[in-house]
Amino acid sequence: MPSIQKVRTLADITSVALEWTPSYNERVQGYYIYRGKNGGKLERIATIEDRYSSHYLDKKLEPSTTYVYAISSYDKQGRESKPSSPVTVTTLPVPEAVPFIEAIDHLPREVKLIWRPHPYARIDRYVIERSTPEQREWKEVATLHGRLNAEYIDKGLEDRKIYYYRIFAKTCDGILSKPSAIVKASTKPRPSVVKGLQATTNLPKKIIITWQPNPEPDIVEYKVYKSLFEIGPYVVIAKTRDTKYIDLIDEDGVKRYYKVTAVDKDGLESFKQDVPAAGQTLGKPLPPVIVYQNFDGKTLTLRWESPDHRAVRYEVHKKVIEGFLSSKTYKFTGITDTSFTDSGLVPGNSYIYEVYAIDQNGIKSDPSKKIEIKIPKAE
Repeated sequence: MPSIQKVRTLADITSVALEWTPSYNERVQGYYIYRGKNGGKLERIATIEDRYSSHYLDKKLEPSTTYVYAISSYDKQGRESKPSSPVTVTTLPVPEAVPFIEAIDHLPREVKLIWRPHPYARIDRYVIERSTPEQREWKEVATLHGRLNAEYIDKGLEDRKIYYYRIFAKTCDGILSKPSAIVKASTKPRPSVVKGLQATTNLPKKIIITWQPNPEPDIVEYKVYKSLFEIGPYVVIAKTRDTKYIDLIDEDGVKRYYKVTAVDKDGLESFKQDVPAAGQTLGKPLPPVIVYQNFDGKTLTLRWESPDHRAVRYEVHKKVIEGFLSSKTYKFTGITDTSFTDSGLVPGNSYIYEVYAIDQNGIKSDPSKKIEIKIPKAE
């Protein structure tokens, strides 16, 4: 049987191509391919059943590994020629890692990765993997197609957290390069909790909330939250660049609860305070206390005191009841004294008097204790 005189090889990372000059001898039926690894015994790995064939691709090999090949011919009866002279070939190594990688950190819930495109022309994609100090196992987070595509932004991350990244380059036939250097990055922290939060408790019809400015240089606004109850829910009532907010409330003596957050230029918002600031509008003055009353049959005299000494003037309401159905109410305002005299009361009528205290802010108290006078009809 005629032997194969010369075998040529062409190596790739996981494959080797063999070429030879085919035999046109009619006795030749085909060829046997033999392979050995790292000096080991040659074993038959393939049968070529056509004498005109001159090419064979050996696949699924190991990178950076030396193989030895030989080829023989055979006839219809299975008689085999002497094998060709052995040829030695070494598969190529896996591609090196990407030559440069950098992580840009301290971004809001993001990490930006940049790297230098791989110089190997057969690279057609990159595989990005991520891990954390808490979970060391690497997890694939993205695959980017295109050898010249050399940027990735990992989004939706947690605030103030450390992440590790590495990149594999991948060839068009699915071979991964060596892993890149591991880079470390951390996301931007939220602004710190707003401190010094206070709310007034002694102002009429309003509550002023104040706080200390945050130390972060990129704070763009503060959000003011309010609730009717200490446990919430808290809703945003204002956004301001100032460190003070005036909440106008048209009620006296009502309590409200406040929390304030800081927001930076990237939209990161600080956490709310654990304990809210409790504010309250100025309550009503205490009702006047009647300390003297006298009715001599025609004239009523009243004297009173302001228990909290807030009153700057008083108002007396007088209700006149004539018969069973008819009544009229009169108001005496602008009283600065602590006494009131009413004369000319008519027999047969009933009279009810109430005194109100009014402070310097115009806030009126609840009424005093009622003073009722019934004058019998004249006989």
